[in-house]
Amino acid sequence: MSEVKSLVQENLEIEENSVPIPLTRKWTRVEAVGLGLVILSLLVLLITPGTLAGLFTSIVDQVFPVIVGIFLTGTVGVSIIVSVIIGRVLERLGFTDALIRIFIPVTKLMKVNSAVIIPSIYNILGDINAAGKIAGPILIRSGATKAEQKIAVATMVQSQQSFATFMLGMVALTAVGANAFIVVVLAVFMPVIVVPFLLSKTIYRDTKAVQIAKLPQFTPKTGFLPTLFNGAREGAELLFLLIIPAAAVVFAAIGVLDYIGIWSKFESGLSAVLLALNIHPETGILSILASPALAMAQLSEVAGSLDPRLVIGSFVLASSGLPLATIFGQIPVIWAANSDLSEKEAMGAALLGIVMRILTAFLIVYFLTPILV
Repeated sequence: MSEVKSLVQENLEIEENSVPIPLTRKWTRVEAVGLGLVILSLLVLLITPGTLAGLFTSIVDQVFPVIVGIFLTGTVGVSIIVSVIIGRVLERLGFTDALIRIFIPVTKLMKVNSAVIIPSIYNILGDINAAGKIAGPILIRSGATKAEQKIAVATMVQSQQSFATFMLGMVALTAVGANAFIVVVLAVFMPVIVVPFLLSKTIYRDTKAVQIAKLPQFTPKTGFLPTLFNGAREGAELLFLLIIPAAAVVFAAIGVLDYIGIWSKFESGLSAVLLALNIHPETGILSILASPALAMAQLSEVAGSLDPRLVIGSFVLASSGLPLATIFGQIPVIWAANSDLSEKEAMGAALLGIVMRILTAFLIVYFLTPILV
């Protein structure tokens, strides 16, 4: 009984000494913003009832053709899954370890971790999303610094996302009589070496060469069938859990900008800039905003009637990590999940790489067109 009394007494003391709970609390900033949105929405419904419906329709019109037409029922979604399968099979067959050994002499001279080259090679052979999924963990295991991981992202966006883009670009270059071999060497393979060198000496200096003896072996010991099925599952997860949500967010934002009338002005300004850089405006805009493969398909049909400089410039631009939805959506999400980089860091590195790509297109067209055609 004495124990019960002591417990009752203890509870009474706690209740007497406890701080009374206030009946209300101050407004937070986000609550004020939410109240403003509620009032604004009600006013819009009262004054122009069709505005919210129009905004919603504009967003859906931008998102639907991309998600359904390109990723779900088009070939892009299947290509992503297949690319991951191929990438995992190549990795299982020693592809990554062979690349490391091939590039170590060059990266040793540049004093850069040789793994920074890996995402670019997987991108050239497969898909930029699969490249990030496969190469991100490889960079971590090789001990690459954050600066080196940013170099890897900026270098990766220097090459085309799909083999279809490459082949259609070859058709367009052939139509204008350009030397396709030299264009490909200068525009696709040289940046894999030049970009890491430039960035390691300027912006991302925290780099170091790694000896082959200090690197782990990257070839997994998984069986052949599990490699195939796990690759297919990873590809499906990548497509449905990362890429499609990221694309939906980006094109929803475009839908908002289109509805309030800003997007069309942006497109017309972009067209003028591309023409000034000797890039075919129509296909250049397609590469930046929609699909480099689609841009090269259109370019291959009209290339014979165009100035060769515009065709070469458009091909170099299309051979990159574009469209912008990939730069602002897919790359940040995938690299944040598979590397040490945050979404903001990955996006910044990708943007830097795209700016370098546009400058590359201009320099190749301006200085080298006379020897390319």
